[in-house]
Amino acid sequence: MKLNYFNLKNILILVLLFSTISIVAQKSETPHTTYDLGAKINEMTLTVGGVLVVATNDGLTGIRPTQNEPVFVFNTFGQLKPEETEFIPGSPYIIVSQGANSKFAGITKTKRAVIDYINGDVIFNSENDNWNQIYTCNIVLPQNKLIVSGIQKEGDKFEKITPKVAIYDLNSRKLDYSFFLDKPGRVGIARDFSVTGMPLLLKNFIIIPTAQGLIAKSHKGDDLWECKIKGVNWMVADESEQEIYGFETTTNGKNTRIHKISKDGAELWKDDRKVQGNVSNFQILPQGLAVVSDKVAAEESEIAFLSANSGEDLWEKAPKTKGFVQHFYVQDDGILFGIQQGGINKISFDGNTLFKKPLKTGENIMTMAETPQGLIYITSEDANIVNLKTGDQVWKKPLKYKNSAAVASTYDSAKNRYLIAADGTIFAIDANTSDINELANVKFDEKEVANTMEMKNGNIFLSSSQNMALLGVDGKQLYQEYFKSPSQSGFIKVLAGVVAVASTGLAMAHAAKAGMNRTNSYGSSNDLSNYNDYGKENKRAADMFAAIRSTSFDVMSKRFKATSATENSQFILTKLDDGVGLVKVDKNTGKVAKEIILNDKKPEYQIDEFEGFLYYKADNSTINAYNLK
Repeated sequence: MKLNYFNLKNILILVLLFSTISIVAQKSETPHTTYDLGAKINEMTLTVGGVLVVATNDGLTGIRPTQNEPVFVFNTFGQLKPEETEFIPGSPYIIVSQGANSKFAGITKTKRAVIDYINGDVIFNSENDNWNQIYTCNIVLPQNKLIVSGIQKEGDKFEKITPKVAIYDLNSRKLDYSFFLDKPGRVGIARDFSVTGMPLLLKNFIIIPTAQGLIAKSHKGDDLWECKIKGVNWMVADESEQEIYGFETTTNGKNTRIHKISKDGAELWKDDRKVQGNVSNFQILPQGLAVVSDKVAAEESEIAFLSANSGEDLWEKAPKTKGFVQHFYVQDDGILFGIQQGGINKISFDGNTLFKKPLKTGENIMTMAETPQGLIYITSEDANIVNLKTGDQVWKKPLKYKNSAAVASTYDSAKNRYLIAADGTIFAIDANTSDINELANVKFDEKEVANTMEMKNGNIFLSSSQNMALLGVDGKQLYQEYFKSPSQSGFIKVLAGVVAVASTGLAMAHAAKAGMNRTNSYGSSNDLSNYNDYGKENKRAADMFAAIRSTSFDVMSKRFKATSATENSQFILTKLDDGVGLVKVDKNTGKVAKEIILNDKKPEYQIDEFEGFLYYKADNSTINAYNLK
């Protein structure tokens, strides 16, 4: 076939046309699912269980992109303030609150609801169960129970004004039992039985802290005992559940009183033990009681080690923290702690310093973890590995660098070396010889520094919010890509949206307040983690979920056992030719695999990296879900 000028011209036009169509098709990504919520969207929260919970002017809506219809819609209480929605850590539950708490019935009506956001059930609604006022509403794990206290408008006229406690089973969604805290119709001086803190649910009984003291009931609601210790905020039992510790914050909030009682309600300490500030960490050990209390205004913590028998100090001289306890770990031979202002030390259970001298470090200890060589610490100014027994440094000298807003690190198992990125420099530290080398220098645009580092197929991957780079094992650059931020204000607004959800397992391990309303055997966060072992932490979370037998916890367990759907991709909000959008970039090649135009200079979105979906607030009442896989 003979081609003349006009045929060539027409073919070129067609090629250009099809190329343009291809580019436009790639950029104009069609939403996988669109949700019109019918009300103004105020906030979006991506939950641990993978459901996006959206707060609107009408209430709450839960969506999952694999379902065309919402998982749940809760509009019973109308619009909710942010502080009226509580996501219970490490669970599929949301507690919704409305109305101010009051110690006296009849002053203000309070409403509570509990939603299982995974299967969409409203497990409890105080309106449906005729609760006129709620004092407390607590979910207890791993027992998977809901404990409610307040005034229930049921029964005769005296029962309708008498404080009551009810325990609901969250598996069966049914009431287990309930009881009154005072005898309905009792004649005499009025007594305040409002609940002052979180009840403690044990295998054979429950303890309720009230303004009158501690009240113990059987699981059938029968009276067991009362104790005159008043105003307790939270409690913890030892593993045998024979001994209980109660924590009472003083009225001025400056001190905490610790009480000890037996399973029969007898006070076991002659006097309560007072510590300064609020107790932030408490662990029952065979050798005694480890207590960390924080004087928040002074940014200072105290560490005490008390006798379980008497409550007296076992250490003649408490270690001087000279700052805020940022890390706290219990080990076989003693207590290891790190201070936010800088410094690491280790104290034996009998009060002797195990390190030859307190270890001086830079401020803000980002990482303390166990390695085969010892304890690795990384701060905003320096890093080192030290012997966990003596505190002697393993590296010949600490790695020091200019104070950096972010420090990224990883372990290269193939080369048996630690890699640390700080202030644009990549350091390689040989695990055998502790020799330190400057492997490479990587300068990111917009004055960013790497906040993520990982090994990808034998290469070193680095990233920040707008930059990515891949280096070979020798430090030579394989690629470096920069994606301009839409605007500084827009970047700040969506910063939380681009944080990888893959680390949720790690966050979960430290989510619950130490010791609160649980025995020492469940969910302790005081174990020193292994360096760089995210898989182990996620498995720990998955196993913890699986131990609580319910369909919703099973879903969460499977989610944490699965590999992230987007582990080989980085998502970056940037300014594209057609407007502001999100790009999916392959970590191994630096090539853009997908572009989604959001047409919004300050987009609001969330990314679920486990499932591989982007949730984008398309307008005031609409959310688009995009498949990122």
